[in-house]
Amino acid sequence: MGKFMKPRKVVRKAVIVKNTDDGTSGPPYSHALVAGIDHYPQKVTAAMGKKKIAKQSKIKSFVKVYNCNHLTPTRYSVDIPLDKTVVNKNVFRDPALKCKARGEAKTGKNKCFFQKLLF
Repeated sequence: MGKFMKPRKVVRKAVIVKNTDDGTSGPPYSHALVAGIDHYPQKVTAAMGKKKIAKQSKIKSFVKVYNCNHLTPTRYSVDIPLDKTVVNKNVFRDPALKCKARGEAKTGKNKCFFQKLLF
């Protein structure tokens, strides 16, 4: 099961880059290429040093292919202009391309997308 629908846990926010309703030669089921935030920035206080603040402020992103049954769609949209030439399925073959695609997912102005989900 993916990270999205574990019981009692809403873990990550993500954006669907490309959706494939019919199966392909790789995964024979409906799937989606997803870019999202894997590690959110944590709380920072005035008592923390510069090194600790830098560590707490880091954002880690991910690019993965997920089964559509494991995703939960919402009504929200994001203004991130993902470049389709950078974020695509060929990214998984080369680690350098994957790193560049993960950096592409960190851009955007929508503050809500980069904050942790709270319930």
